[in-house]
Amino acid sequence: MTKKDVLQPVDADVRRSAKTFLRTARHAALATIDPASGIPMASRISVASDSRGCPLFLISQLSGHFGALESDPRASVLLGDPGRGDPLAHPRITVFGHARQVSDNSRTRLRARFLARHPKAELYVDFADFAFWRLEIEGASFNGGFGKAYQLTRKDLLAPTDPDLEEMEAGVVAHMNEDHRDAIALYAQQGADRTEGPWTLACVDLEGLDLTSSDRAARVWFDPPLATAEELRPRLFAMAKRARAETSN
Repeated sequence: MTKKDVLQPVDADVRRSAKTFLRTARHAALATIDPASGIPMASRISVASDSRGCPLFLISQLSGHFGALESDPRASVLLGDPGRGDPLAHPRITVFGHARQVSDNSRTRLRARFLARHPKAELYVDFADFAFWRLEIEGASFNGGFGKAYQLTRKDLLAPTDPDLEEMEAGVVAHMNEDHRDAIALYAQQGADRTEGPWTLACVDLEGLDLTSSDRAARVWFDPPLATAEELRPRLFAMAKRARAETSN
């Protein structure tokens, strides 16, 4: 008897939904392999993402999973918040791959991204025993609810990058939050259907914006994605102009 394939075809909407999980998650369950017993070990972590969409997390050398990753970098993270009712009826995604400790030359940039999502981590982010790790995604299992199972590849999930945009990101975020909070509110309302606020800009990449408001996060997608960093300023201006026109009608 042939086993029924429960996986559904992956299309653009599925990819965007899965990517939104990666961009907006604030916590996850990290699964590693215990070096002594070989038994899988899971732990809760705070999580952000790099500009490609790979999960980024900050952990202490005193934790069991730090040593586990040093011994065997294979890992996975489960993202998704259960809502009311049956927790299995709510979407979640497990991404898997190899975890790598962040090198010094990219730490400053990734530190800013992480603190934009977890500002209270500034109390301990620079302690000597803490280090950033990044999960280099190899694939994912995405469950959008009952009967909605998908298998995604690295190509499905990761965004292209532009070194120029990564270099200017901190300045863009600071400028927008200091001088254009009204535009950010419009992005949240028109781009993510979020009216409650206030919202701040946390991160920017070629595919969109990450916004935060206290413990909440929202993703605003660029349609189409940017090709280069030079397109960011005119795109933000055009989005704000269009949003103002729509809200005045």
